[in-house]
Amino acid sequence: MANTDSTPAIYVGTYGKYNSGSLAGAWLDLEDYVDRDEFYEAAKELHKDEADPELMFQDWEGIPDEFIHESGIDAAFWDYLEADGDPEAKQAFIDIRGYWDAAQFEESYQGEWDSKQSFAENLAEDMGLLDGMPENLQSYFDWDAWTRDLFLDGYTFADGQVFSDY
Repeated sequence: MANTDSTPAIYVGTYGKYNSGSLAGAWLDLEDYVDRDEFYEAAKELHKDEADPELMFQDWEGIPDEFIHESGIDAAFWDYLEADGDPEAKQAFIDIRGYWDAAQFEESYQGEWDSKQSFAENLAEDMGLLDGMPENLQSYFDWDAWTRDLFLDGYTFADGQVFSDY
Protein backbone atom coordinates (compact mmCIF):
# COMPACT_ATOMS: atom_id res chain seq x y z
CA MET A 1 0.00 0.00 0.00
CA ALA A 2 1.29 3.44 -0.92
CA ASN A 3 1.92 6.14 1.65
CA THR A 4 -1.22 8.27 1.61
CA ASP A 5 -0.12 10.68 4.36
CA SER A 6 1.54 13.15 2.00
CA THR A 7 0.32 15.54 -0.66
CA PRO A 8 -0.60 13.51 -3.76
CA ALA A 9 2.12 13.91 -6.34
CA ILE A 10 3.56 11.97 -9.28
CA TYR A 11 7.04 12.02 -10.77
CA VAL A 12 6.25 12.13 -14.50
CA GLY A 13 8.78 11.01 -17.07
CA THR A 14 8.28 9.30 -20.42
CA TYR A 15 8.98 5.85 -21.74
CA GLY A 16 10.98 7.40 -24.58
CA LYS A 17 13.35 9.19 -22.21
CA TYR A 18 13.56 6.16 -19.93
CA ASN A 19 14.44 3.85 -22.85
CA SER A 20 17.15 6.33 -23.85
CA GLY A 21 18.67 6.14 -20.37
CA SER A 22 17.15 9.32 -18.93
CA LEU A 23 14.94 9.76 -15.91
CA ALA A 24 14.22 13.40 -16.81
CA GLY A 25 10.84 14.54 -15.57
CA ALA A 26 9.30 16.43 -12.67
CA TRP A 27 7.05 16.02 -9.66
CA LEU A 28 3.52 17.25 -10.31
CA ASP A 29 1.25 18.00 -7.34
CA LEU A 30 -2.19 16.56 -8.21
CA GLU A 31 -4.02 19.04 -6.01
CA ASP A 32 -2.99 21.70 -8.57
CA TYR A 33 -5.31 20.16 -11.19
CA VAL A 34 -9.09 20.16 -11.35
CA ASP A 35 -9.32 16.76 -13.02
CA ARG A 36 -7.43 14.02 -14.80
CA ASP A 37 -7.56 15.79 -18.18
CA GLU A 38 -5.97 18.95 -16.80
CA PHE A 39 -3.25 16.86 -15.12
CA TYR A 40 -2.49 15.02 -18.38
CA GLU A 41 -2.30 18.32 -20.28
CA ALA A 42 0.29 19.61 -17.80
CA ALA A 43 2.25 16.35 -17.96
CA LYS A 44 2.35 16.45 -21.76
CA GLU A 45 3.36 20.13 -21.65
CA LEU A 46 6.24 19.12 -19.37
CA HIS A 47 7.45 16.74 -22.08
CA LYS A 48 6.66 18.91 -25.10
CA ASP A 49 10.18 18.20 -26.38
CA GLU A 50 8.78 14.84 -27.59
CA ALA A 51 6.35 14.67 -30.52
CA ASP A 52 3.94 12.29 -28.78
CA PRO A 53 5.15 11.67 -25.22
CA GLU A 54 4.14 8.34 -23.73
CA LEU A 55 3.92 9.29 -20.07
CA MET A 56 5.56 7.13 -17.44
CA PHE A 57 4.75 7.56 -13.76
CA GLN A 58 8.07 6.66 -12.19
CA ASP A 59 7.16 7.39 -8.58
CA TRP A 60 4.20 8.68 -6.59
CA GLU A 61 3.16 9.56 -3.07
CA GLY A 62 -0.09 10.33 -1.34
CA ILE A 63 -2.06 8.20 -3.83
CA PRO A 64 -3.62 4.85 -2.90
CA ASP A 65 -2.35 2.06 -5.15
CA GLU A 66 -5.92 1.37 -6.31
CA PHE A 67 -5.84 4.56 -8.37
CA ILE A 68 -2.45 4.49 -10.08
CA HIS A 69 0.03 2.42 -12.02
CA GLU A 70 3.13 3.10 -14.08
CA SER A 71 1.25 4.34 -17.11
CA GLY A 72 -1.98 5.82 -15.83
CA ILE A 73 -4.12 7.30 -13.09
CA ASP A 74 -7.81 6.64 -12.56
CA ALA A 75 -10.13 9.62 -13.09
CA ALA A 76 -11.94 8.62 -9.87
CA PHE A 77 -8.92 9.80 -7.90
CA TRP A 78 -10.15 13.40 -8.14
CA ASP A 79 -13.46 12.32 -6.55
CA TYR A 80 -11.36 10.71 -3.82
CA LEU A 81 -9.48 13.98 -3.26
CA GLU A 82 -12.70 16.00 -3.05
CA ALA A 83 -14.46 13.68 -0.58
CA ASP A 84 -14.60 14.77 3.06
CA GLY A 85 -12.55 12.57 5.36
CA ASP A 86 -8.94 11.92 6.15
CA PRO A 87 -6.78 9.60 4.06
CA GLU A 88 -6.86 6.84 6.71
CA ALA A 89 -10.67 6.76 6.65
CA LYS A 90 -10.75 6.75 2.85
CA GLN A 91 -8.19 3.93 2.70
CA ALA A 92 -10.16 1.92 5.29
CA PHE A 93 -13.26 2.30 3.10
CA ILE A 94 -11.35 1.03 0.05
CA ASP A 95 -9.93 -1.88 2.06
CA ILE A 96 -13.42 -2.86 3.28
CA ARG A 97 -15.35 -2.38 0.04
CA GLY A 98 -12.62 -3.17 -2.47
CA TYR A 99 -13.39 -0.05 -4.54
CA TRP A 100 -13.85 3.71 -4.20
CA ASP A 101 -17.22 5.46 -4.36
CA ALA A 102 -17.27 8.99 -2.92
CA ALA A 103 -21.04 9.06 -2.36
CA GLN A 104 -21.04 5.72 -0.55
CA PHE A 105 -18.05 6.79 1.54
CA GLU A 106 -19.69 10.01 2.66
CA GLU A 107 -22.98 8.23 3.39
CA SER A 108 -21.47 5.35 5.35
CA TYR A 109 -18.58 6.98 7.24
CA GLN A 110 -19.42 7.26 10.94
CA GLY A 111 -16.12 8.68 12.17
CA GLU A 112 -13.05 7.53 14.04
CA TRP A 113 -13.48 5.75 17.36
CA ASP A 114 -11.17 4.35 20.02
CA SER A 115 -13.11 1.10 20.09
CA LYS A 116 -16.25 -0.60 18.85
CA GLN A 117 -17.80 -0.17 22.28
CA SER A 118 -17.16 3.58 22.41
CA PHE A 119 -19.02 3.88 19.09
CA ALA A 120 -21.84 1.64 20.35
CA GLU A 121 -22.23 3.66 23.56
CA ASN A 122 -22.36 6.92 21.61
CA LEU A 123 -24.92 5.48 19.19
CA ALA A 124 -27.07 4.23 22.06
CA GLU A 125 -26.98 7.68 23.64
CA ASP A 126 -27.87 9.37 20.31
CA MET A 127 -30.77 6.96 19.87
CA GLY A 128 -31.97 7.45 23.44
CA LEU A 129 -31.75 3.69 23.89
CA LEU A 130 -31.67 3.85 27.69
CA ASP A 131 -33.98 6.85 28.06
CA GLY A 132 -36.82 6.05 30.37
CA MET A 133 -34.97 3.14 31.95
CA PRO A 134 -34.45 3.68 35.68
CA GLU A 135 -30.83 4.61 36.36
CA ASN A 136 -30.35 1.77 38.84
CA LEU A 137 -31.25 -0.72 36.04
CA GLN A 138 -29.02 0.81 33.34
CA SER A 139 -25.97 -0.97 34.77
CA TYR A 140 -27.61 -4.26 33.73
CA PHE A 141 -27.57 -3.32 30.06
CA ASP A 142 -25.32 -5.78 28.16
CA TRP A 143 -22.93 -3.46 26.31
CA ASP A 144 -20.85 -6.36 24.98
CA ALA A 145 -23.87 -7.99 23.34
CA TRP A 146 -25.17 -4.64 22.00
CA THR A 147 -21.75 -3.85 20.52
CA ARG A 148 -21.29 -7.35 19.06
CA ASP A 149 -24.71 -7.28 17.41
CA LEU A 150 -24.12 -3.84 15.86
CA PHE A 151 -20.94 -5.03 14.21
CA LEU A 152 -22.40 -8.36 13.11
CA ASP A 153 -25.10 -6.65 11.11
CA GLY A 154 -24.94 -3.01 10.19
CA TYR A 155 -21.50 -1.59 10.97
CA THR A 156 -17.87 -2.31 10.16
CA PHE A 157 -14.86 -1.28 12.24
CA ALA A 158 -11.46 -1.00 10.53
CA ASP A 159 -8.34 0.71 11.88
CA GLY A 160 -10.46 2.83 14.23
CA GLN A 161 -12.84 3.88 11.45
CA VAL A 162 -16.53 2.97 11.59
CA PHE A 163 -18.74 2.57 8.52
CA SER A 164 -22.40 1.70 8.25
CA ASP A 165 -23.04 -1.21 5.93
CA TYR A 166 -26.07 0.44 4.32
